[in-house]
Amino acid sequence: MQNKKTNITNKYIFSGMLVSAALTAVIGLTAINLTGFQIIGHTVAFAYPWRLTEPNTMAHLTAWGGYLLHNLIAWGIIYFAQREKPKYGNDLRWFNWAMIATTIAFALLHVVQTQYFYDGLAQSVPEITALGSVAVMLMIIIILETPRRGLVFGYKFKFKDGFMYIVRKYHSYIFTWAIIYDYWYHPTVGTFGHLMGFYYNFLIMAQSTLLFNRAHLNKWWTGFLEVFVLIHAVAVAIFQGQTMWPMFAFGFGAMVILTQMYGLGLNTWTKRALAIGFIVLIVAYYTLTGHIAGINEVIRIPMIDYLVIFLLYGIYLIINWIINLFKRPEITPATTD
Repeated sequence: MQNKKTNITNKYIFSGMLVSAALTAVIGLTAINLTGFQIIGHTVAFAYPWRLTEPNTMAHLTAWGGYLLHNLIAWGIIYFAQREKPKYGNDLRWFNWAMIATTIAFALLHVVQTQYFYDGLAQSVPEITALGSVAVMLMIIIILETPRRGLVFGYKFKFKDGFMYIVRKYHSYIFTWAIIYDYWYHPTVGTFGHLMGFYYNFLIMAQSTLLFNRAHLNKWWTGFLEVFVLIHAVAVAIFQGQTMWPMFAFGFGAMVILTQMYGLGLNTWTKRALAIGFIVLIVAYYTLTGHIAGINEVIRIPMIDYLVIFLLYGIYLIINWIINLFKRPEITPATTD
């Protein structure tokens, strides 16, 4: 029976990966029609190149309209699904099918919108917002997984129950916003980096379609979704000729060693071997390349991740303290002898 349940959840995961690949292929095939648009191109860092040189009103309206409608419908499905308070099961229910239909429909709508108007949200907002949305999602995943795998080297950090309740209850809204915003930020162009990014978008969307399904909790699937950002970031940096790829490779790799591998049920010797191998790889790379002064690249991403995590926790503690400060004390009724 257990093997049957596992096979069913695996089927959903592989189906999600295949549909994600198919949607990415659609983008790659249709992108050849976009050569007639005049775009800004590469200028300075964090100035997104894939924007029209002459933006127009319809591009703005269709990009923002599509994004908002996609986001609001997805949030609505999550809201009504949570209201039912369903248990995790092996079957796809109405909200799973509704999320699947929404994901596919709006994924294709954005392709059509790009074909006619090109610009995504990038024409209106800076690139850091798209990068930041995904980064925040990954940081909240670390918080969400802390009770199961610990925060650093498997050691648990006891976040307050109220904080964890908020993260559990609202993480699906935040993740859905993050990935939909990132998807509509970019026009559906066919560069290698874009296609990898779109595939990652669709994988996260596939995870969102599995709400309250046991496949949503599969540790290898969720671990793959976290680690894929390493593959994506490094590959894009290399293919774009950037020199920042070691920071992504070793920074996100450090997060695997510090936190993520502790959720996979690996034995002690495997975890030690991975940690030692990672350290050897770092020393070998920075020594052989003569770039030893840049070894601080390894800690940049983990440092930012943990700083933001505790910043979010600190904000919660301050707000909670203020709320408690202004709460009226309970009046204990007087007793008579």
